[in-house]
Amino acid sequence: MTDQRVREYGAFIDGEFRALGPVWFEAREAATGQLLARLTRSGPSEVDDAVEAADRAFPAWAAFPAEHRAGLLMKFAAAVEANAERLARLESVDTGRHIREMREDYAATVTQLRYFASVVLAHEGFGRQLASGYLVAKRVPLGVCGQIIPWNDPAVMMAFKIAPALAAGNTVVLKPDRNASVSVMEITRLAAEIFPPGVLNVVPGYGTEVGSALTAHPKVRKLAFTGSTETGRTVAKAGSSRLVSSILELGGKSPSIVFPDIEDIDAVVANATFGVLMCNGQSCLAGTRLFVHAEIYDRFMEKLVARFRSLRVGPPLDEDTDLSGMIHAAHADKVMSMIEAGIEEGARLVTGGHRAHVAGYESGNFIEPTILEVTNSMTVAREEIFGPVLCVIKWDDYETMISEANDTPYGLASGIYTSNLKNAMETADRLEAGSVWINQYFNLSGGVPFGGFKDSGLGREFCFETLNEYTQLKSITVATSTPPST
Repeated sequence: MTDQRVREYGAFIDGEFRALGPVWFEAREAATGQLLARLTRSGPSEVDDAVEAADRAFPAWAAFPAEHRAGLLMKFAAAVEANAERLARLESVDTGRHIREMREDYAATVTQLRYFASVVLAHEGFGRQLASGYLVAKRVPLGVCGQIIPWNDPAVMMAFKIAPALAAGNTVVLKPDRNASVSVMEITRLAAEIFPPGVLNVVPGYGTEVGSALTAHPKVRKLAFTGSTETGRTVAKAGSSRLVSSILELGGKSPSIVFPDIEDIDAVVANATFGVLMCNGQSCLAGTRLFVHAEIYDRFMEKLVARFRSLRVGPPLDEDTDLSGMIHAAHADKVMSMIEAGIEEGARLVTGGHRAHVAGYESGNFIEPTILEVTNSMTVAREEIFGPVLCVIKWDDYETMISEANDTPYGLASGIYTSNLKNAMETADRLEAGSVWINQYFNLSGGVPFGGFKDSGLGREFCFETLNEYTQLKSITVATSTPPST
């Protein structure tokens, strides 16, 4: 980082940043461990203040015309876009992801804000004539939304959550992950100049303290969470106990299927590599199980291994880095232990499998891009590793392959590589996943629904239908006259 200041952030409540609290936690650069910021370790008191502020702001914000809310979201998008390079560099050092990915994330963040600013203008109810008069059904906002985002994509996840909620007329209390709060707090500085006080509130802290208080608060009328399935169940239980609905985007162990009829092996190898190693492999939607047909297996694997070995592991801010480090040392240790456990279970290490040495960085957070040959029953093929590890499975029987692809508690995403339309569509219909990407993994644009089947979550984000998640229908019937008494 060129800017070596140690930043300080208090909670953002009712339009103001509070002073750094008496209890605080540290944010450190992922690659170096250098102190980056100190943030208030918020607790139930800050959560209560934030929810009360959001609750006070809700009636006026909900009453604003949709055009007004949309205009402020557009202004916010422009502010994020104008600061994108600065924010991307800050997020890169905070999370350890390389700068080129960060720039793409900020472009997606801006797109998401603009998308919901646009489509909310068409998010209307409906009306029709009744035998005795007329019906008007209108969509109305829910109130205060409690939202919790993870550390791997903080800017994008922030936009995923707040854009539809604010566009629909709700107010928000957002909890960023304690391992990636700095860029969120900087984005919040931009929001502070645009939105009325109380519309957006941000409370950094620990999940057991902030998250629990937020999900249990009686004035929170909607919950949204992205993270582990285990924590997602806890969030859902907290909401259901108060009859509050939840949007949950949870874990994944996504299959990608390579048919023998692919026309360009090099292109498929490149896209499958991207599909598993984006976000340094720390992504719930990563294509971590690759099913390769036996007919082309040897040729495909030769090119895949060469691709993995050609990738440069390096510092997050280096422009020519292909793969950077894990979020912190403890997570790198966990990834390494899962690789080692997989090998002990019988997985064959094809390439990688060790820590990568990067000159000038002694943190040990860098891991070589790794390929394991596995069977689908192995633990490494069933549990999220959340690192740069690809599990490859050879297949030759279609029905067995489909069965194994679906033999997972997760159902977030999947990929198919084929030049045969029949293969593509029949397989897509049979895969138990919320997203099926044919010939381009992670082909996700604004307006495309995203969410999971099974243990990968509930609800859909990123699309027009998300506005339904943040509103409810209210029906008003008007009789043209009062019925005569009988």
